[in-house]
Amino acid sequence: MEARIASRIKVLAAAFALSLSAASPATALDGAFAGKTITITIGNPPGGTYDLIGRLVARHLGAHLPGHPAVIAENMPGAGSLRAAAYIFNVAPRDGTALGIVTETLAVEQALGNPAVQFDAAKFTWIGRVVASNAVHIMWYTSKVHSIEDAERFPATVAGTGAGNVSEVVPTLLNAVIGTKFKIVRGYQAANETMLAMERGEVEGAGVNWTMVKATRAQLLRDKKIIVILQDQPARKPDLADVPALGELGANAQAKQLLGLYANTGAIGRAFFAPPGLSPATTAALRDGFIAMTKDPEFVGDAGKISTDDLDIGRGEDVLAAVQRTLNVPQSVIARAHAIFGR
Repeated sequence: MEARIASRIKVLAAAFALSLSAASPATALDGAFAGKTITITIGNPPGGTYDLIGRLVARHLGAHLPGHPAVIAENMPGAGSLRAAAYIFNVAPRDGTALGIVTETLAVEQALGNPAVQFDAAKFTWIGRVVASNAVHIMWYTSKVHSIEDAERFPATVAGTGAGNVSEVVPTLLNAVIGTKFKIVRGYQAANETMLAMERGEVEGAGVNWTMVKATRAQLLRDKKIIVILQDQPARKPDLADVPALGELGANAQAKQLLGLYANTGAIGRAFFAPPGLSPATTAALRDGFIAMTKDPEFVGDAGKISTDDLDIGRGEDVLAAVQRTLNVPQSVIARAHAIFGR
């Protein structure tokens, strides 16, 4: 009898020890995040959608993480936002207290061998996506260019915000692949600045996020002073059904693959990542907390105030898959892109 009791005690003790070792990531991480500050590094200057969404997440994420850490946002512009990506990859702490949001074209820039790429996008710990972005190319009503076909006939100036951003990448690509005549005026810092430059007559057009145009220039859209001529998507979105998509263009298979490489960056969109090498428990806590945040009515309501009415939440694993697809394009397409961008 005593032997059976002793045996039973051993079984219960083993089960108790196992339950402790299998404690949820949230419980295990309470001590790690409690009292800590998570910094979201935004690779763009204040004012654009990356900044708005980075700060939106900073306001809400901490409430859904174990230990409820403080979360702050800091801007680190440079190299088309690739400077911030390099910082997160090489310098930032690998304990879950450092997150980043940078250009959706980071994987394309890596595939093309941009020297500013000091990271491997497939090795970041991808946390999740708030918006599957829809960059659009807009023109001011006084321009002769009111369509992509017009851009093949008439030269037009467009504002650029860095070699890694769609405002410069897509016009350069279109000039080479379909024969448009865009002239890029470089040196602008953020999307809002480019729209102001367009309105002042410094340039005729800009490449910006559709959400931001709807949020900040609704009256100009209604008055037809802003004309959307292209959306950087594989296919047309319902609310831009009359505007051609980048994925539609191209006269042959290679041209379509090349344009598709950039059309597909929207699946990365406004996504958040951490450095490589996070523990599985930390990764799970950040990803689970991120998804929980996006379901919180307070987050959704706050998002609505900045007009992110087209929220398209993606899990970290899904964003990683989009990055990997981009990095696995055929070498012939990469070679053509190298020839176009001169690198």
